[in-house]
Amino acid sequence: MANIKKKYKFAVIATDVVIFTVRDGQLQVLLIKMQKHPYEHYWAAPGGLVKPDESVDEAAKRHLHLKTGVKNVYLEQLYTFGKVSRDPFGRVVSVAYYALIPSAGLQLKTTGEYGEVSWFPVNRLPKLAYDHQEIINRAIQRLKDRLGYSNVVYSLMPRDFTLSDLQNIYEIILNKKLDKRNFRKKIFSLDLVKSIGRKRVGEANRPAELFVFTSRQLQRFKIL
Repeated sequence: MANIKKKYKFAVIATDVVIFTVRDGQLQVLLIKMQKHPYEHYWAAPGGLVKPDESVDEAAKRHLHLKTGVKNVYLEQLYTFGKVSRDPFGRVVSVAYYALIPSAGLQLKTTGEYGEVSWFPVNRLPKLAYDHQEIINRAIQRLKDRLGYSNVVYSLMPRDFTLSDLQNIYEIILNKKLDKRNFRKKIFSLDLVKSIGRKRVGEANRPAELFVFTSRQLQRFKIL
């Protein structure tokens, strides 16, 4: 990479967005396939440069929608990555974000600038461009922390769900089993969910009561 021609005379600001969902029983991240040298066949979190007339939040939302088709999702600023050598094209400081989306009904797309867009389990990632492995690692840890002291899990769930569905999401992300009785006791004590008076039928197990979140706005309280 020593022969890469620098594009930027001065430092520029970029955003990168780590997009998580839970699908096929695994925490997965959305990546786009690079096509430009020297990262042909590498993958990356979607992102790009911040325009002079937009905030970093606006830039993150723009690149998220433009390069993946995803919009109107939970989006939180994660960390600023500013190592001098992080981008071979010049001095690029990245303000990273992470986004959370339910897996059902997603219609992904990307632009001709990239080869394809795809989901990958976080424990089986392909070769990543730039410092995106570090960014993804930090995003995973932030998500785990957030589960413990907020209701952010609502961003990963469908409109209605069973308590087993909810506990399963926690266990997948935290990579550990939770005590069923204690988990449900805590969820109810915080008034996190409410029954909708219906049950899920048509599956092998006996019908299970369906719930919705009492709020789909971020709230902070200790859960785990």
